[in-house]
Amino acid sequence: MELSNFQKFLSDSFLWVEGLAAIIALLNYASLKNQYWRFFIYYLVIIFLSEIIGKWGGLYFSFSKAKYYNYLIIPFQFIFFYWLYAIKCFNSKVLFYSCSTIYFSSFLVSELFFRESKIYFSFNYTLGCLLLMFLVLKEYYNQVNSINILNFHKNKMFYINLGVTLFYIGTLPFFTFYSLLKDYSTIWDIYYNYFLISGVVMYLLFSISFIWGKQSY
Repeated sequence: MELSNFQKFLSDSFLWVEGLAAIIALLNYASLKNQYWRFFIYYLVIIFLSEIIGKWGGLYFSFSKAKYYNYLIIPFQFIFFYWLYAIKCFNSKVLFYSCSTIYFSSFLVSELFFRESKIYFSFNYTLGCLLLMFLVLKEYYNQVNSINILNFHKNKMFYINLGVTLFYIGTLPFFTFYSLLKDYSTIWDIYYNYFLISGVVMYLLFSISFIWGKQSY
């Protein structure tokens, strides 16, 4: 589908807000280089560079954007957040390996049962989001029951969790029913606008997590 001028603006904003988040993260590297938060900085930089390749890489070399995102970028995003939540928030390697194994198994299931052509592998994305939703809800539960609930604004994970909720969980219906929604342009446009706006908001929240979230509870 051809994008409207507003959607093109949001798409460009999405990319540059990702860059802003990466820059703000790097500015905080010196104070976080001895903490596990440095891996979140690496993540933001890698994602920004990956998006640049996805947007302009085709001008210099030929590659399939669908495969690039489906087999590399999206799995990297899910695995990183599984790690962040399961190991660093919940201190559970078993939870991390369980989520990762289930997620990667979905690729095999997709190849066997869901091989129809589509931009995103809806089954993979749906299962990946459902696993992430479980981790997000568990983190909300921990935050609400924390003795430091009144200091939530100093908790980096509060902003990260909110951003992940708005973007990954909020866009779950869009990508789950993506192939069906393409036939309904009005509904598709609404969901796609939300996808772009929530992406911008998520990376703004990631940026805020470095500015306001000075302490981790």
